[in-house]
Amino acid sequence: MQTPDSVQPLVIAISSRALFDLEESHALFEREGVDAFAAYQRSREDEVLAPGIAFPLVRKLLALNVAADEGAAADRVPRVEVILLSRNSSDTGLRVFNSIQHHRLEIRRATFTSGAPTWPYIKPFGAHLFLSADAEAVRRALEHGIAAATLLPSPAVVPSGDGVWREQIRIAFDGDAVLFGDESERVSREGGLEAFARHERERAHEPLSGGPFRAFLDALHRLQVAYPIEACPIRTALVTARSAPAHERVIRTLREWGIRLDEALFLGGRPKGPFLQAFGADIFFDDSPHNIDSAREHVAAGHVPHGVVNRSPSDD
Repeated sequence: MQTPDSVQPLVIAISSRALFDLEESHALFEREGVDAFAAYQRSREDEVLAPGIAFPLVRKLLALNVAADEGAAADRVPRVEVILLSRNSSDTGLRVFNSIQHHRLEIRRATFTSGAPTWPYIKPFGAHLFLSADAEAVRRALEHGIAAATLLPSPAVVPSGDGVWREQIRIAFDGDAVLFGDESERVSREGGLEAFARHERERAHEPLSGGPFRAFLDALHRLQVAYPIEACPIRTALVTARSAPAHERVIRTLREWGIRLDEALFLGGRPKGPFLQAFGADIFFDDSPHNIDSAREHVAAGHVPHGVVNRSPSDD
């Protein structure tokens, strides 16, 4: 097992609208423009923003650093860094930073671009994951090889359950076009389920290619293995529409990658939302808008606009 101090930080980049509930001021911006928005934010810069959709996840991740600071050096856990990327100006962004301080979130690095795109700064910060309410920024990040997901802005969702669920970070992933490439999904869409099942049986010993979230899963796994399994504060799950016999290729792929997923749910097309709720997911990532709409009824869900499901006719 790695020692905690040998693990590189897990770096998450997040937009202000994903971290806090900024929908009232955003609606004003859409209606009346930047000057009205700026005046609104300045007049309320001492009013604390309410938590947004990704706030519970960020707070749990940053709590790993608190545990590290309180522990002895030999027992230190790997640290996490959260970077704020905002299209606010530094002036209008003061309310965001005041809210960060009020909620005692250890977020120290930020970029305010005054309306310019934020995605070019993701790679220089070394982020493993980008969460944003801006679908275009997410698409550009994915095009540049960064795991990214669009979060529909809403108040914070608190996962169900108690005890260890409240403390443990629980992250769930779809398989094809998220953790893995979308080649199998293409076969399914072009030839149907029977062709898909035959394709996967014939290639059961051939590893799937990596999808846009493979590098993030690898970084998350390195963080996990720095802890004893029985005391790991992070739990992961694969939640996929696949079923037997298509399960074998997935299992062998993860074995080939040397990555542990704590739970694997092969649902055979059943709705994912109730299972994600049972798992207690802090966040779920899927490429299918339909699956995301269903999952959002139960947990925070990030849409990954990647793969054949998200291609438009103009892409062909």
